[in-house]
Amino acid sequence: MKQYTTEDLRNVGLFGHGGSGKTTLSEAILYTAKVIDRMGKVESGNTVSDFEPEEVKRGISLSLSLLPFEWKGKKINLVDTPGYADFIGEVISALMAVDTVVLVLDAISGIQVQHERIWSMAQEYSLPSAFIINKLDRENADFFETLKTLQERFGNKVLPIVLPIGKEASFQGIVDLLNEKAYIYPDDKGEEKETSIPSELKEEVNKWRQNLIETIIEFDEELLQRYLEGEEIEANLIVDTLRKAFINREIFPVFAISSTKNVGVSKFLDYVIQMFPNPKERAPIKVEDVKTGEEKEVKIGENNGVVAFVFKTSADPFVGKLNYLRIISGSLRPDSNLYNLNKDIQEKIAQIYYQRGKNQEQAIEVTTGDICVVSKLKETATNDTLSSKENSYKIKPLPFPEPVFSVSVIPKSRADEDRMSTALTRIVEEDPTIRVQRNFETNETLIYGLGDSHLEVVVERMQRKFGVNVTLGTPQVAYRETIRTTAKAEGKVKKQTGGRGQYGHVWLELEPLPRGGGFEFVDKIVGGVVPKNYIPAVEKGIRETMEKGILAGYPIVDVRVTLFDGSYHEVDSSDMAFKVAAAKAFKKGFLEAKPVLLEPIMQVEVTAPDTYTGDIISDLNGRRGRVTQIESLGKMQVIKALVPLAEMLRYSSTLKSITQGRGSYTMKFSHYEEVPAKIQEEIIAKAKPRAEEEEE
Repeated sequence: MKQYTTEDLRNVGLFGHGGSGKTTLSEAILYTAKVIDRMGKVESGNTVSDFEPEEVKRGISLSLSLLPFEWKGKKINLVDTPGYADFIGEVISALMAVDTVVLVLDAISGIQVQHERIWSMAQEYSLPSAFIINKLDRENADFFETLKTLQERFGNKVLPIVLPIGKEASFQGIVDLLNEKAYIYPDDKGEEKETSIPSELKEEVNKWRQNLIETIIEFDEELLQRYLEGEEIEANLIVDTLRKAFINREIFPVFAISSTKNVGVSKFLDYVIQMFPNPKERAPIKVEDVKTGEEKEVKIGENNGVVAFVFKTSADPFVGKLNYLRIISGSLRPDSNLYNLNKDIQEKIAQIYYQRGKNQEQAIEVTTGDICVVSKLKETATNDTLSSKENSYKIKPLPFPEPVFSVSVIPKSRADEDRMSTALTRIVEEDPTIRVQRNFETNETLIYGLGDSHLEVVVERMQRKFGVNVTLGTPQVAYRETIRTTAKAEGKVKKQTGGRGQYGHVWLELEPLPRGGGFEFVDKIVGGVVPKNYIPAVEKGIRETMEKGILAGYPIVDVRVTLFDGSYHEVDSSDMAFKVAAAKAFKKGFLEAKPVLLEPIMQVEVTAPDTYTGDIISDLNGRRGRVTQIESLGKMQVIKALVPLAEMLRYSSTLKSITQGRGSYTMKFSHYEEVPAKIQEEIIAKAKPRAEEEEE
């Protein structure tokens, strides 16, 4: 692939709900651009972007895919993303790689939960957004009905750039409203043929074109004045104004496409070149100065030195670790050295590649704004910033959601047990929405993810990539322990019988913190009754006890612990003695401070035909849920509720049964709340027996 300037780059992401046709659209785009000689099919498992066995097996995208290609003198970095909520981490990664968000909708299903979620993310990143109404060749597909729901939900600045010619199976072309030209696509090769605007469409075309032009010129006072005075506005000025308004998120264009019939794809690509921003036109990126800690914003290409951000990492059993980089400034060349500002180490960049699906092409130089892949970086991971010496800022980390769905991981053999730890470490490097934790009370390894499908995929990847066979245990909930009141407690270790003894003595005060307060350790020792060199051991004893939990083996949170008194022995005191004494005092104080279990509460959004609304609400109420809002999306209803995670395990099968497979849902962590007393008693009773406390 030849070298392109930053101004000639377009980084575009395809986003949307599962089943909206993003991967098939990617195939149509690559075929139209003559990158591939025939279109693959999801059901055949031969698409460019869905190449991993787990994706082929399920017929869905699980990871983002880079699909660079050339179109009319420009380079377009297309990014195909997963549409299912369990894999939202890949979507978040993609938002750092792209400069434009394209939301792809199924013309029959219309707006779904994932569209709403990604729209909000695009707003947060100030990314211009466009819509593609896809699958217009399908039975019951309705462009204008879908457009109406888009405008109702996202505002009247959602405007069509094209109108469809034909409907359902007769959908064969589009009318370009700006140019007032019609194009048909005689076959699935994606080659457009100009034709006259059908007479039955002329009135509709005139109405929508006038609406589009009047909306565009509102953003330029000079053009608006000329228009009101009856002057003809030059086409190039209209396009330039549209482009500015689009980049500023003031207009949201809508395109009409059938990806399977390859209708409308080439015209969409023309507008990508003509209207979508290049990397330098992206909204500023939030960064932190590593020397001062000051937060600020920088534009892509603003600095002279090299700055690259790692937005994704993948673990390949043959090549090793692959890091996906977005070049924020400067140009990256092979055999260069960059400094990892997050890890405080230098990394050697050997070879650089452009990635298309699973294939790689060696790159000689990667310019500002472009995307590339590098291998064999020892310590670099997702969210790291690589930089030359001239720069001292690091990119603000991507906000990956905290996983709260967990299961135990059980190795099938001793050999699997020996290799499991390494495999899990590599999996966590690859997926920031996975967490691994060792439960010392139950002697289990727990893996946390965003849902059951997410964790099932992790298990399959462990087997395929690292040869580790495991099974998943019963889903677990990430409960937490905390206190409701203040308590003071003493802890003492005193062993002085023969030889060197052990002596440590502390008084602690425990106080509850607000939810999300975490842990605070306060040293209020006066007069050296506990020497300063032992205070880190006191804190360590407290932290270790908090990690293991006391009530039921869950981590303790939202507690302030103050060390305010104690004593020591000049000979017998040690770090270990004070660590044990602190642990004893903390346990005693914790049990006196009205301890309670906390449970994760999830923000749940269920989308289904309105026929099933009553049954869905009734079921959520039975799960201790609180319905907070009900919204209409065309013929669909979105029921929003707060529900304990413990009640949402295996919800997929229940929803499928209630809605006959027509419902979908997403959930994300909201906050922690106290567990009702009766349920708390049951959880504690089920917890495995704890080790006996050491005798004083």
